[in-house]
Amino acid sequence: MGGVSLQSFAPPFSVALWRLNPSRTHHPAMEVGALRRRAPNIWDALAFGLLISTLILIAQTARETSAPLTALQQHPISLDAAALPDYALRTTMRMLAAMAASLVFTLAYGALAAKSRRAEMVLVPLLDILQSVPILGFLSFTVVGFMALFPGNVMGVELAAIFAIFTSQAWNMTFSFYQSLKTVPPNLDEVARSFHLSSWQRFWRLEVPFSMPGLVWNAMMSMSGGWFFVVASEAISVGHTTIALPGIGSYVALAIEQRDLGAIGLAVGAMLAVILLYDQLLFRPLVAWSDKFRVELSAGEPPPRSWLLVAAHRTRIASRLLAPAAAAVARLSTQRLQIGKGSPPPAAHDAKGNPGADRLWRAAVFVGVLAAAGYIGAYLAAGVSLDEVARALGLGLITLLRVAVLMALATVVWVPIGVWIGLRPRVARVVQPLAQFLAAFPANLVFPFAVVAIVRWHLAPDVWLSPLMVLGTQWYILFNVIAGASAFPNDLKEAAASFHIRGWRWWRQVILPGIFPYYVTGAITASGGSWNASIVAEVASWGDTTLHAHGLGAYIADATSAGDDHRVVLGVVIMSALVIAFNRVLWRPLYDLATRRLRLD
Repeated sequence: MGGVSLQSFAPPFSVALWRLNPSRTHHPAMEVGALRRRAPNIWDALAFGLLISTLILIAQTARETSAPLTALQQHPISLDAAALPDYALRTTMRMLAAMAASLVFTLAYGALAAKSRRAEMVLVPLLDILQSVPILGFLSFTVVGFMALFPGNVMGVELAAIFAIFTSQAWNMTFSFYQSLKTVPPNLDEVARSFHLSSWQRFWRLEVPFSMPGLVWNAMMSMSGGWFFVVASEAISVGHTTIALPGIGSYVALAIEQRDLGAIGLAVGAMLAVILLYDQLLFRPLVAWSDKFRVELSAGEPPPRSWLLVAAHRTRIASRLLAPAAAAVARLSTQRLQIGKGSPPPAAHDAKGNPGADRLWRAAVFVGVLAAAGYIGAYLAAGVSLDEVARALGLGLITLLRVAVLMALATVVWVPIGVWIGLRPRVARVVQPLAQFLAAFPANLVFPFAVVAIVRWHLAPDVWLSPLMVLGTQWYILFNVIAGASAFPNDLKEAAASFHIRGWRWWRQVILPGIFPYYVTGAITASGGSWNASIVAEVASWGDTTLHAHGLGAYIADATSAGDDHRVVLGVVIMSALVIAFNRVLWRPLYDLATRRLRLD
């Protein structure tokens, strides 16, 4: 028998000694590999460049917003193309600041409205009122307050403009978040409670992730919808003085006033560039990130991807630098905090509470409403007559008819298109930036063509100015339907296919119930936005040519131009009352239907 030599054990033995010997743990080859893994790469350079650029932009914006108010008169708005990049930067920073404020408002307001039945009685109707108040109505009473906070400084006017943009973003996002919290599947809630998660943990680990797909799409829509009101928010009137903030909105307003089609074309190009940038750097990563929160049991099509997320995962230095912050956020979401008494289970939430306490609460709300109504009535009685009230109410009914017809047309057109896009992630990735651009396209830029066409062919302004009302708001329906179709579980689609459910039956029994809560959210916001847009759309101008359509929007716009505060308040009150009545008669019953029966449990 041949023996086994000691040399045959030499390699493993030497390896074992090397592993056990602490003096030899730093092998040169391993050191080189470790250094390569720790060394910065091209993705770190990209991340560093983006970070430095962001800090420079923030610093530049802060310096410009802290300037004295006289600086705006010293540097008036110019139609020079060289000024557009700075204007685009200023407008984008205002919209991002408004978006950050809208997100904080959404999480707090939506959670309180969804989790407290008594708070819901007040907050949801109040949200209807806030959504219906036109931006000009907010600006008429908030500009002075913001300017008083920073007297003689640009910051006060900047805050007023940011607040105006905030009012065009927050309500839609809040409705979306509220709808998502109301439709969390009870089985998921039961699982979270069976693991003894606190109310804070359920909020951050179940409810917020469940709402992410819809919230991200509505944030995109809100960001784009903010462009619709940029002109009104950047040209602020204080008394008889108009303060024009540097931005694309004021640039467009000046171009329309001077009938400069070339400048309007440059503004459209600048808007397109900005939309593509924040689509790639902000919303495309958010869409790809939020896709992991879809509720489904089977795999579907390949998820959306973002080159920025891929680059972030491939960084070396940046990943290690951000790891402590990510860990801190993760620890915050796992803290066993109890907010109040904690939200009850969905079944208990819908049950009746203490009847006596509920009656007291309703009485207190009723007294508060009466007090507010009395104060507003006394203010209006001092400045308007009953004939003026009747006239404004008649104009409001005309605008109501326009809104109803336009919502019906937008539903018929965009629901099928939104479903088709949402069920195809690859198509959605292509359509997303195009839809954002179309949604962001201000109706003001269409006014010159509308005015010229109406005057040229002697068309009726009451009819042909109406489409301008829905030009910027119809996208709320499209984006919400896309979000609903994108979040539709793949296992349900496969089940429908296995049972050969097709045609109208598939629409009626499968997809429409699945997207209905999202559609109602979009329709409510689109309806409120159309009322807001009526102020801009029912009065269209091109140079010294101005066309008026009969309606409440034109009434408020004319009263604002005349500085008649009593008529402005009257118009805002009637618009709010009509929006609330419209919502209570139509949208709220549909919303209740969506939360009770058409939910993915």
